[in-house]
Amino acid sequence: MKTTENTTLPDDVERLKALVLALQNKNSALQKEAAKEAAEAKRFEKLYYETWEKWQLALRSRFASKSEAYDGQVDLFNEIEQTLEPTVEEIAEADAEKETITYTRKKARAPRIAPELPREDVLHDLADKDKVCGCCGHDLHRMGEEVSEKLEFIPAHVKVLRHIRPKYSCRQCEQQAIRTEIKIAPVPASVLPKSIASASLLTQIICAKFVYGLPLYRQEALFKSFGIEINRQTMSRWLIKVSEQLRPLYKYFHRRLLEQPAIWSDDTRIKVIETDNAQCAMWVYGCGMETPLPGGAPPIVLYDYRDGRAGRYITDFLQGYSGLLQVDGYQAYQQTHATLIGCWAHARRKFKEAKDVQPKGKTGRADVALSLIQKLYAIEKSLPEKTIEERLAIRQQQSAPILQQIKEYLEKTAFEVPPKTAIGLAVHYSLNQWNKLTAYLGYGETSIDNNRAERAIKPFVIGRKNWLFANTRTGATASAILYSIVETAKANGLRPEQYLQALLEQLPTTQAEEIELLTPWNITLS
Repeated sequence: MKTTENTTLPDDVERLKALVLALQNKNSALQKEAAKEAAEAKRFEKLYYETWEKWQLALRSRFASKSEAYDGQVDLFNEIEQTLEPTVEEIAEADAEKETITYTRKKARAPRIAPELPREDVLHDLADKDKVCGCCGHDLHRMGEEVSEKLEFIPAHVKVLRHIRPKYSCRQCEQQAIRTEIKIAPVPASVLPKSIASASLLTQIICAKFVYGLPLYRQEALFKSFGIEINRQTMSRWLIKVSEQLRPLYKYFHRRLLEQPAIWSDDTRIKVIETDNAQCAMWVYGCGMETPLPGGAPPIVLYDYRDGRAGRYITDFLQGYSGLLQVDGYQAYQQTHATLIGCWAHARRKFKEAKDVQPKGKTGRADVALSLIQKLYAIEKSLPEKTIEERLAIRQQQSAPILQQIKEYLEKTAFEVPPKTAIGLAVHYSLNQWNKLTAYLGYGETSIDNNRAERAIKPFVIGRKNWLFANTRTGATASAILYSIVETAKANGLRPEQYLQALLEQLPTTQAEEIELLTPWNITLS
């Protein structure tokens, strides 16, 4: 036997061979165990980072500003500079923009008190005895004046309109005991004939709830302060009856909407007590953009209540519509016959979230995508006054190369980042939606994003924070109709109060074939 410092080795060859094999097996087992522990550590490290990102995003969602603005002024690292590769023309253009910004004057602040409000002058003058000079005793002359303005608020004025209809009969026939005809003026036309609610009262209730988000129980308390007893159940019945009267106008809007070459859609949840279903949804559909196209159709905004978010509800409302439909990434829209246009605001939002969880002051992969997307939006800012043909040509010429850069960056980054991190989710979402995101290049009638639909659904979301839920399907459907009327009026530049007042006054005397006269773009306002 040979003895070493640490181990005694056998002299027998077979025993040495067995010992070597045993040591090799042990070493192999230890390597496997180390690899397993390293893989486990790597998995936990990845899970930790993903959880940390979700935590940071949750904190930002709850406490930080909701703005998605991206200034693009950060100094990007070399990889971004190589990816963007600005041309000489772009550098010159950027220098020109910087020079323009240097000499741009600050935008004038809008007046706090609207100039069109009526003014009442209140004169504060000196007494006659004080209009003399204290030095020489001569009369003072008026050299000018100082004016300050204060807002005067006049509380709502409530009154009762007594509709008096004299009755007439023939005195001669009465004296001869002959049955006489009694004549009386007809009952004035009204949306709710046997109700105390006038057009102005209904307008107040509708606007308070569907424009300013004031629930009916709060309106009940408000009316009580004026000495009026109107409970919320009565107001609820009024709103449902008014919505039934307005259904022909809603259907006319629906027909006009489906005639448009391009529309948009979005949805949000609504709790309806009667259904006991957490998936109830309020859909919004509309046409028109923030800046209407020259010669385009008037904007329309329609809400549609459904018991769920299934694709059949969309196809039922769209009734075989085969035009352009701009939406988010929800898969149910695939069941329609429309050509789907994606939303770059959703893609940008995910990259903005990835940027938010980057270490403060650092730049990363999200900045590359945000910088390129910002270029797309800069091109869109020049399009509002252009015709459809001009918009299409500019997009094909200027936006298409940038989209190609974005596609190459996404495909490269997809292999470099974990798929469940914030940047990984943003990259894979954009790649999965790529055909929809680039579809707007082929059409001048659509926008680059679906922000118009998100702004249209926002009044409903704000109102829902106050009234929380609907009791019945009938109530939810009535809300959809009334929201549609209010939001369509706002989209056409009308004050909802003014439009509803005229609409409810003229509706009872308007024939079915004349319903177009009651649209916001045709109605004669009071």
